[in-house]
Amino acid sequence: MRPIVRVFVPLVAAMAVVAGCGSGGTSGSGSSSGSGQAKSGGTVTVGLAEDPDALDPSLARTFVGRIVFANMCEKLYDLDSGLNIVPQLAAALPNVSNGGKTVTIKLRTGVKFNDGTPFNAKAVKESLERHIHISGSGRASELTPLKTIDAVGNDEVRLHLSQPYAPLNAQLADRSGMIMSPKQLAKLGDKFGNDPVCVGPFQFVSRKEGDSITLKKAPDYYDASKVKIDKLVFRIIDEPSARAANLRSGDVQLSERLAATDVKSIKDDPNLTLKSITSLGYQGLTVNVGNKNGIGKPMGPVGTPLSQSKELRQAFSLALDRDAISKVVYQGEVVPGCGPISPASTYRDAATPCPKPDVNKAKQLVAQSGVKTPVPVKLMMNTDAVTRRLGEAIQAMVKPAGFNVTLQPTEFTASLDKADAGQFDMFQIGWSGRVDPDGNLQQFVAKDGSQNEAGYANPQVDKLLDQARTELNADKRVQLYKQANQILFDDSPLIYLYFDKYNTGISKKLVGVQIFGDGLLRFKNAGLTG
Repeated sequence: MRPIVRVFVPLVAAMAVVAGCGSGGTSGSGSSSGSGQAKSGGTVTVGLAEDPDALDPSLARTFVGRIVFANMCEKLYDLDSGLNIVPQLAAALPNVSNGGKTVTIKLRTGVKFNDGTPFNAKAVKESLERHIHISGSGRASELTPLKTIDAVGNDEVRLHLSQPYAPLNAQLADRSGMIMSPKQLAKLGDKFGNDPVCVGPFQFVSRKEGDSITLKKAPDYYDASKVKIDKLVFRIIDEPSARAANLRSGDVQLSERLAATDVKSIKDDPNLTLKSITSLGYQGLTVNVGNKNGIGKPMGPVGTPLSQSKELRQAFSLALDRDAISKVVYQGEVVPGCGPISPASTYRDAATPCPKPDVNKAKQLVAQSGVKTPVPVKLMMNTDAVTRRLGEAIQAMVKPAGFNVTLQPTEFTASLDKADAGQFDMFQIGWSGRVDPDGNLQQFVAKDGSQNEAGYANPQVDKLLDQARTELNADKRVQLYKQANQILFDDSPLIYLYFDKYNTGISKKLVGVQIFGDGLLRFKNAGLTG
């Protein structure tokens, strides 16, 4: 049996699939962009695919928000280029005792928050407790086994768990491990996201909703001598073709999540580099099966045909040709899939294989449900052109099986609010993925999951996921997740479609950007060559 602190570290090294330098690039381990000597100073502008939600680590949910956080809110742990878990604000990997139920973490010393106040054990305790207890927390279910926290002097915290918790390090290497300035928390409370202060190479300056987020070099950062960029501007450019055009024109120096239709033009541009990684997360369709009153409130029947019949959900899934979606909508730049575990994950043996699309079988399941055809389905989705094409493809594929899909394009953050409130039938939404499968499952399909927008509850799934959390043997965890995924495939509260390939276009004048297998962009060591 492996100790809790190492269960994923030796396993994830093979998961990084980041392109090498130069036009086009090839798959390989994590790397930095470009070559050449970076100069100090200057402004780097980044094209983001969406506007993040709250810039509050306790409340935030979006992948795009994690990109911003990666540059201004450090965590107790981080990932390296091989996706190994390594210390960041912690001084070392945890010491585990008491049968896995006591976890002691040594902290870096001499560190300050970006407002100049000291980083210490008391601040860590306050942030972790806030992650657990604040109303609307997106972290609560990530830290469920964490019961009490002791600040031991200034540079050590001791976590007391109700049970051994295999995913703990992975959670503390993401938003659950982000530590916020107690001074700013006292000042702003639940409005912390309006002016966030953490430890990081850059500090928050301003935000224009739907337009941009501006950061600047943090003078109090403990590693400030390595930070070259003076200002980091994230521009919200939700249309993929516009992100590519802005990159080619030089208005931005990096554009993330480029559309498949723009890949060739970026590869062919001698001034640009393309990096591509297979996501640890997934894209799919969340079906509202019981989210009657909103997340965290009592579940109940929502009255739609899809919510009442798993046969209908199975039929909808079976009518979809995921290979055709990849080829027609994304020009082969996504990986078809039927579950929450990516082929890039070392837990891929727990993944659910996709059956071939079968419209005739789908028709039989629709007839078996007893629901009159055509079955009405309202599909809430993002407003960009690529997502529109996906929606139209889904419409066409499921129509012969007896479904009538109405597309509901909705601005991204507004769609998240509607999903939280249970005001949807079906929602096209994905997840950026985690190194530990728990991060792709527990909060979405466990009954008490903090992002269980489907309103799904199955005691068998809950039991298997809870067992996987306490099981420290990786091989046994694979089998537990495999069983859980088979039940999820049968119930289909989420209809998984594909795994993204994150295509990032970068100006060759921008070097040192770190892009690992988690898809985040790290600018700490980046700079402009001229």
